[in-house]
Amino acid sequence: MPAFSIITRPMISIYDQQGLEALRSRTAVQPHRFKLFRNAFFKKGLGKEGALAVLPGAARSVFGREVGFQCLELSGRRDSETDGATKLGFQTLDGHLIESVILRVKTGRTALCISSQVGCVCKCGFCATGQLGFSRNLTYGEILDQVAQANRLLRAEGRTVRNVVLMGMGEPFQNLENVFQSLEVLQDATCFNLAGMRLMVSTVGIPDAMVQCAERFPCVQLALSLHSARQQVREKLMPLARKYNLDALHEAMAVIGRSRKVMVEYLMLEGVNDGDEDFQALENYLRDIPVHINIIPFNEFEGCGLKGTPHLARKAFADRLKDAGFNVTLRYSLGSDIAAACGQLVRRRMREGFA
Repeated sequence: MPAFSIITRPMISIYDQQGLEALRSRTAVQPHRFKLFRNAFFKKGLGKEGALAVLPGAARSVFGREVGFQCLELSGRRDSETDGATKLGFQTLDGHLIESVILRVKTGRTALCISSQVGCVCKCGFCATGQLGFSRNLTYGEILDQVAQANRLLRAEGRTVRNVVLMGMGEPFQNLENVFQSLEVLQDATCFNLAGMRLMVSTVGIPDAMVQCAERFPCVQLALSLHSARQQVREKLMPLARKYNLDALHEAMAVIGRSRKVMVEYLMLEGVNDGDEDFQALENYLRDIPVHINIIPFNEFEGCGLKGTPHLARKAFADRLKDAGFNVTLRYSLGSDIAAACGQLVRRRMREGFA
């Protein structure tokens, strides 16, 4: 007799809008009920059970069986004792570990810094994540699931994620397709419904991708990790700068700058990029481009020989830029006591678990 196999439907991701719509049609769920379902999950942070509760009984069973409501498992949480930061550890279905950071800033808004890759190939000298090496890109579902799970945690505080920054583990523009899909869903009025101006993509500087992102998402903010306007210094800090040099970056920023300001991140390192020569190079490099410069403190980590520029010297550098006519913000770090500050997201060893 011939062998028979049972054919099962593949799970539909909660983030797959076309798949969900097809399921809605097949189960004859009325559009207004379907809207309530998506609002419960994406906007109210109610999770699987809360979203299913608004569906009719028969459809509830089918949706519960056929829809995958999360693709990451929360593996740990650490809350800062000094500020409003929370570091979240997640594990993917294939066992990889990533991190996100909730930032509760003094203005009252809540931001979330999310990862786009497992590890990073860029190996910037000031970034702990680069010490991990690179494993793989995150899917768009894994990128979005960081936001959905953060919202569920924040619900108990009466908060919701209002700003999302792709500035966690990985270089977003080396995972272009999944990052772009994520930006679409984050802005979709039927899903997270976040305004483009509340989203930011931070990049080490991949010129073509920067222009492509600016054209496709005109309201999404771009942040360039510049850190030096001297090619030789930048190459030492950021190996990828050998491939994408300052001239190419300047051309990309000039194109983007026709319609908006470019956010420029400048991490200050003592004796590396904080001298008079560095200031003059930066001033000359950015003079003809509309930019907003963020002066950032360095967060030291084990195994890195770099030291941050002291606060007073950072402030003096920032003041000189302001006097030269630039818009400048002197940034401070959140989450340094839980290794959640900028550049610190890293796992010491897989066997040590969430750190």
